[in-house]
Amino acid sequence: MQTGVTVSPPTVQNSTAKTVISVDAMGGDLGVAVVIGGMARAATKNPDMHFIVHGDEPTITPLLAKRKVLNNRVQVRHTDDVVDMHDRPSHVMRNGKGTSMWSSLEAVRQKEASVAVSCGNTGALMALSMIRLRKAQGVKRPAIAILWPSLNPQGFNVMLDVGADIRADAQDLKVFALMGASYARNGLGLERPRIGLLNVGTEDHKGKPELHEANDIIAEDAKTNGFEYVGFVEGGDIPSDKVDVIVTDGFTGNVALKTGEGTASLIGLRMRQAFTRNILARISALFALRNLRYLRHKIDPRQVNGGVFLGLNGTVIKSHGAADATGVEAAIRLAFQLAQLGFTEKLAARVASGLQNRQDDDEASSDMAAEPDK
Repeated sequence: MQTGVTVSPPTVQNSTAKTVISVDAMGGDLGVAVVIGGMARAATKNPDMHFIVHGDEPTITPLLAKRKVLNNRVQVRHTDDVVDMHDRPSHVMRNGKGTSMWSSLEAVRQKEASVAVSCGNTGALMALSMIRLRKAQGVKRPAIAILWPSLNPQGFNVMLDVGADIRADAQDLKVFALMGASYARNGLGLERPRIGLLNVGTEDHKGKPELHEANDIIAEDAKTNGFEYVGFVEGGDIPSDKVDVIVTDGFTGNVALKTGEGTASLIGLRMRQAFTRNILARISALFALRNLRYLRHKIDPRQVNGGVFLGLNGTVIKSHGAADATGVEAAIRLAFQLAQLGFTEKLAARVASGLQNRQDDDEASSDMAAEPDK
C-alpha cells in the first residue's frame, strides 16, 4: 500500500543479531526481478538482513546469482503455485497451500522469519494471514496501517484501517485505536500519540451511530492507555499536525488512500508538463533542478511503500502490487525495522492491557451501581 507524498521512515539502530525476512517473490505485477532487486537494495544498507524467498526456484536462483550482496544471505523455498491478483480470497483459503504466499506466511508461523513481505493480492494475503497466523487475543478484525505524510515533526501520521475489512463497529474502532497507538509509540517513538477518529465533520452530532459510540469509548480508554484522544477529525486533517493516528473503517480508509495516490500522481504529471511545455519552461527547470528533485522525492509514494497488518500473531507487510525495486526496498526496510523492534509482541501486549483496563473499569462501574446508597 502506498501514500501520496513521502518522507523517509524513522531509523532503528541495527542489532548484531541476524534478522530474517520471509519474501513472497511471485505476487507482484512487475515480476520476480523487481522483488529480488528490492531485496538487494535493502540488503546493501543492512548487513544483518537475511531472507527466505518463496516461489519458482528456476526463476529465482539465476536472479540471485547476479546480486553479490545477497550471497549467503538467502534461502530459496520452491513453490509450484502463485496467488493471482484476480483470485478470490475464499478460493485461495481453500486452495492456496502450495502457493508462494502461503509458504511465506508459514515461515513466520514456524518462527523461522520475523516478518513476511508480499506484493500479492491484498484480500488473499489477509485471508491466509488470519488462517496461518491467527488473530491476536482480543482482536475481532485485523487492520492495515500505513504511513501518511504529514506536517508533524516525525514527517507522517499512522492511518488504519485502509482496506483489511470494509466493516468496523465501535469495538473494532476502539481496538484500532489501541493498535494505532502502539504502532506510533513503538514505531515512531511517540510517547503519547494523539488519536483522531475520522468523520464527516468534527461536530458531535455528525456521523454514523457507531462513530458516536466509538467516540465515547476511545475517549474513555485514553485515560488509562497512554494516548491523547483529540476527537473527530476530517479528511483534511489526515496530513495535518493535529493528530498522529487516524482511525477509520477499511472502506473509508481505502478510498482516502487511493485518492491520495491519485492526487500525488496528478501533481507529478502536471509538474512535468509545466516544465516541459516550451523552451523557456525547460530553461526554468534547469535553474530549479535541485528543488525539483527534492519535490519529486517528497511526492514519490514508493519511498514509504508498505502497509502493516495489525492484530495478528505475526507481522505481515503488504507491498503495493505495482511496486518497483524502490518500492519493494521500502517495504523490506519497514519489515526489518519492525522486526528489530519486536513490534508484534509489543502490540499484542498493548492491546491485551488496553482491553483489561477497559474490563476493570466496566467491572468497577457495575460494582458501584450495585451498591446501595449510603
